[in-house]
Amino acid sequence: MPPHLVTEDLAAYWTGRPAATIRRWAAEGRLTRHGDTKRRRNGVLYDLAELPAANRDNDTRELITPAEAPPVIDHGLLAA
Repeated sequence: MPPHLVTEDLAAYWTGRPAATIRRWAAEGRLTRHGDTKRRRNGVLYDLAELPAANRDNDTRELITPAEAPPVIDHGLLAA
């Protein structure tokens, strides 16, 4: 199944966290950055499947609690 890629702003809304947190999670290896040169801002997209969802009110969509930080992604590059 191909990834469902979203912009930084949508990733921030989905998680209930600031855009700076999304960038930090990516720098820490918690999220995969997907490049897209057609995008106007920074050309980076994030896979929605890697983003934890915030807890929001079903009616108003108001943020109740932001999402917890995702785990660091293990790419299997280190030998045990």
